[in-house]
Amino acid sequence: MSRFLQLHLLTFYPPSNLNRDDTGRPKTATMGGVPRLRISSQALKRAWRTSEVFQRRLADHRGQRTQRLGEEIERHLTARGVAPERALGIARDIATHFGKLKPEKDKAPARTEQLAFIGPEEWKNALEIADRLAAGETIEITPPDVLRRFDTAADIAMFGRMLASTPDFNREAAVQVAHAVTTHSVTVEDDYYTAVDDLKTAEEDAGAGFVGELGFGSGVFYLYACVDIGLLVRNLGSNAALAADACAALAEAAATISPRGKQPSFAARSRAHYVLAECGAAQPRTLAGAFVRPVTGEDLAAASITALTAWREKLAHAYGDAPSATALMDAEAGIGDMASVIAFCRAAAEVPDA
Repeated sequence: MSRFLQLHLLTFYPPSNLNRDDTGRPKTATMGGVPRLRISSQALKRAWRTSEVFQRRLADHRGQRTQRLGEEIERHLTARGVAPERALGIARDIATHFGKLKPEKDKAPARTEQLAFIGPEEWKNALEIADRLAAGETIEITPPDVLRRFDTAADIAMFGRMLASTPDFNREAAVQVAHAVTTHSVTVEDDYYTAVDDLKTAEEDAGAGFVGELGFGSGVFYLYACVDIGLLVRNLGSNAALAADACAALAEAAATISPRGKQPSFAARSRAHYVLAECGAAQPRTLAGAFVRPVTGEDLAAASITALTAWREKLAHAYGDAPSATALMDAEAGIGDMASVIAFCRAAAEVPDA
């Protein structure tokens, strides 16, 4: 029976525009009949996996999402004295297993049309085969020569990947991440701003060199993430120790890493003030239902914790299957600490599935 690690976080963000829509305004969602601010799961996951937290905790066990594997192979070969035309041909022969190639007459003929999430072992395989081909070996390259179904790319194991041309090597995501939404109603506001030309003289007009408008909003965000521990371990080739590192990295990043959108303008680098981690075999469930009725009052952070706790208790009473193993950090109440939550999440992946 699979076990699940679930994370519930509440984070206050001051005025900011962390995740923009196609018009440049903060992303929103209607929930419970009122508008909320929203941060997409895609924005959150990218911020986490490219963060210093993932780099420190997962070191060389991280993949790279790119169209440019072929260009890297081409550069690798030309640096070793391989003729450019030969290097490009080898690069295309290998890169085609990661996705459909751009046309040979394209300005970037070694790139794939789509982004591919590539693990460190796959990079190594690709470069080794390129060297062998350049040395004159005759190799009929097949997908298993370069691709892996299981490897040590922790972020690919967590967030999955899709390779349209070689679906046998797709990876089902072991981590599900919800869009973060505010626990209360929010109105997006507009900031009218100007930029002044420093070299403009007093004799010229007093107008600004640039005039712009920027949307922003503020609120307490609820974030939910769920880890299928059994799937995570399987994705990592039964490496439970690496799965434990991945869970620790996820917990720390979710609590401390903010998306980078418009940070130079708002410096909205927040940390979660409330983190609840749960582990058990019960069917996972979000606690977003606590906020169908938007919280109100002077202290939205405290009201959000109260609503979350009450809804969790109601679900536990109704279904009788709330996870019994938990770790809590409530900064405002002075309960627990993040180090204990991270240790709990690490331990969750170290216990074999039943």
